[in-house]
Amino acid sequence: MSIRLLRFSELDLAAWDACVDSALPAVPYATSWWLQATAGRWDALVETEPGTGRYLTVWPLPVKWRLWGREIVQPPFTQQLGMIGVGAKMLGSLAGPWLALVLPCYARFYAQLNVENRLVAAPAGVTVDNRHTYHLPLHQPYETIQAGYCADYRRRLRKPAAMLGQVQVTPEVEPLLTLFRQTQGPAAGLKSRHYTLLRRLVAALQARQLLELHEVRHVHTGELLAGALFVRYRSRLIYLFAAASAEGKKLAAPLALVDAAIRRHAGTPGLVLDFEGGMIPSIARFFANFGAVPVPYAALSFTQRPCYLQWLR
Repeated sequence: MSIRLLRFSELDLAAWDACVDSALPAVPYATSWWLQATAGRWDALVETEPGTGRYLTVWPLPVKWRLWGREIVQPPFTQQLGMIGVGAKMLGSLAGPWLALVLPCYARFYAQLNVENRLVAAPAGVTVDNRHTYHLPLHQPYETIQAGYCADYRRRLRKPAAMLGQVQVTPEVEPLLTLFRQTQGPAAGLKSRHYTLLRRLVAALQARQLLELHEVRHVHTGELLAGALFVRYRSRLIYLFAAASAEGKKLAAPLALVDAAIRRHAGTPGLVLDFEGGMIPSIARFFANFGAVPVPYAALSFTQRPCYLQWLR
């Protein structure tokens, strides 16, 4: 086994994407084009196949330069990274050797793993935060999946509001971003740079025909009530980004958007709707009410003392 810590300039991006695109689980966040949109450049731990140089396992390490040194960060709109490839499930036994290559090289380290990484115990000095997302398998017929909704959701879907229009497909992301700025944006702490980054990611997804952008408007006024971005990548349908107005929430527009996505993709073998969240209780309830179940993953963090404090005990 040959494992190396590589800088961005040393990476073979074609070999990188060949590894990520064939790995389980399906992790679109780790593709080179997603990382280029959200992080720009990244270092990586790479396991290569002797003789061929083929990438067997990769661990993306997006880097930022800070006053205190180089820092590993989790980019915006990038929920899970971690080890991806043939060794992805063996992080419990490999964490020590892999992290031993990383930790001395960075002042700080924060990385959210993916749901397939199994970490038995953290190396010394590394803190583990247990997180979870919500998954809903979509292999069954729509009627079967809908039967797993909570009773209130089924009732509200049977009696759609007269002012709620049909869920529509749209190629335009700007109305959704404007709605988010006006509603959730301030509380979410998003800055102008985050919206610029998201536009770049949307363009990359649209170029690869992986984006589904849907919205619901007021049937009389045309006002945008709610919108959502879904990413369809291999065995995952990811609920990436959404916004709703106060009136849209009152009319159950977010519920209609998710239900429409489930209806579109129900009956697809192997496909899972990843709600990409669930750490906030109210949002977790929203996902769980569709019949989705929590799926754990871990976040690792490490802070190294500056060199002038190394002598302290």
